[in-house]
Amino acid sequence: MSAIAWTAVGSLVAWLWLLLGQGFFWRTDVRLPARRVLPTWPSVCVVVPARDEAAVLPESLPSLLAQDYPGPAEVFLVDDGSTDGTGELARELADRHGGLPLTVGSPGEPPAGWTGKLWAVRHGIGLARARGPEYLLLTDADIAHAPDSLRRLVAAADTGGFDVVSQMARLRVESLWERLVVPAFVYFFAQLYPFRRIGRKGSRTAAAAGGCVLLRTEAAERARIPDAIRQAVIDDVALARAVKGGGGHIWLGLAERVDSVRPYPRLHDLWRMVSRSAYAQLRHNPVLLLGTVAGLVLVYLVPPVAVVLGPATGSATAAVAGGLAWLVMTGTYLPMLRYYRQPVWLAPLLPFTAFLYLLMTVDSAVQHYRGRGAAWKGRTYTRPDAVGDEG
Repeated sequence: MSAIAWTAVGSLVAWLWLLLGQGFFWRTDVRLPARRVLPTWPSVCVVVPARDEAAVLPESLPSLLAQDYPGPAEVFLVDDGSTDGTGELARELADRHGGLPLTVGSPGEPPAGWTGKLWAVRHGIGLARARGPEYLLLTDADIAHAPDSLRRLVAAADTGGFDVVSQMARLRVESLWERLVVPAFVYFFAQLYPFRRIGRKGSRTAAAAGGCVLLRTEAAERARIPDAIRQAVIDDVALARAVKGGGGHIWLGLAERVDSVRPYPRLHDLWRMVSRSAYAQLRHNPVLLLGTVAGLVLVYLVPPVAVVLGPATGSATAAVAGGLAWLVMTGTYLPMLRYYRQPVWLAPLLPFTAFLYLLMTVDSAVQHYRGRGAAWKGRTYTRPDAVGDEG
């Protein structure tokens, strides 16, 4: 057989393994686990780190204040050095909408070694500690919650004995680029961190989705959250690893009524979202970068190339193997497109989206070596020891 035929067969084998051997990552039925109505509802403090979020707060904060939680609950919004009036707007929204009590705090500038929003999270947890809550809900300022969201999260955690219950918020999918990139983002995440394995005791797979993390306070103290992960850029995965590494039981699944209201209308916006942390996910390791690029090429780009080059070179094996691999790829992507209510014709375009992600990952590495590093809301972390090892 020709080289292209052997490569196409290798891609098909890889896809058959991904289909059956990677925790059925492509299924989208991992939702909040079984839960019961609690006789007494534990106290909860909601911590919202916010930096220049005035554009999204009117859609997200009222949904938190309107939670119909039966037990004691309070919201702590941490205005992390905003320049757009985030803190003042939060107070105005609370006065206008009422609901759960709101406290707005400000942590000041973070000391060296703290990345992203973790310094703000630390300040919010410190404010909440005075209330002695049994649970902390860590949620981003762009996340809108259905009125029963907090109640369902706590019931699931208490019923299942989970230390972390996290939901992957449904991201906005309206613009053309959002349709192409966003469902694939969640699909690739699930491929790296199969949700079924995360919730399994004894499994080493650990991850969370930072937009919606219900954390048992006792587990947070045991794992020294967030101090133990203060250097992490990918803080949600680091949090889950710290809790699970300390013997905690964690769960992650797709959200049903927890939505991100942040728009990503241009490819540039999505590019920044991915490239901000892509190389950190690879531990700033050039060998892992080369392996990732090679893997993306083999798994996602070889099938369509083989379908085109197979007939052109007279290799029926390449064409058939490439076509079957592309078919399996397309089939595994369809459930995610259905979850995002997107048309099925987007599924065969996954190789194109994967090529974009390949470029974003390489760009993330280029920015790192140019000294620009990872960034969050205008703060840039340029040194490897400032962003830490995500493993």
